[in-house]
Amino acid sequence: MSTSTPVQTVERLFPLLAEGRTAEAAALFADAVSFSIPHPPDVPWVPEVDSAEGMRAFFELLGEHVRPKQMDVRRIVADGEDVVVLGRMVSEVKATGRDIDTAFALHLTVHEGLITRYCLYEDTLAVAEAYRDEPPRA
Repeated sequence: MSTSTPVQTVERLFPLLAEGRTAEAAALFADAVSFSIPHPPDVPWVPEVDSAEGMRAFFELLGEHVRPKQMDVRRIVADGEDVVVLGRMVSEVKATGRDIDTAFALHLTVHEGLITRYCLYEDTLAVAEAYRDEPPRA
């Protein structure tokens, strides 16, 4: 059992991802993970994930397709094992050179020091437009 709080566990995740340390980031996840990122069906960087190994593969796949440019965590709200991270992120889709600029909410659950839920909510239309190189909506 970990002595870290759920918020401390979640706060360790972001620097590891920023540094491209995907294996270490994946080590923060449990063997079984509930994963959800609603997304357009043709976006190639959101695989089916149900494990720590799947999270590592997701982080690596994401890095192949998207270049992070900015991540602003604006608020972290915790209630027991549940942690919600609110913020804004800007990423460049490598294939198109277009930016995804979106507010996000990330709901994580941390049980006994390991992340068991990763649910990201973001502007899926902005993701689709940047990936498909579509003009921005009016």
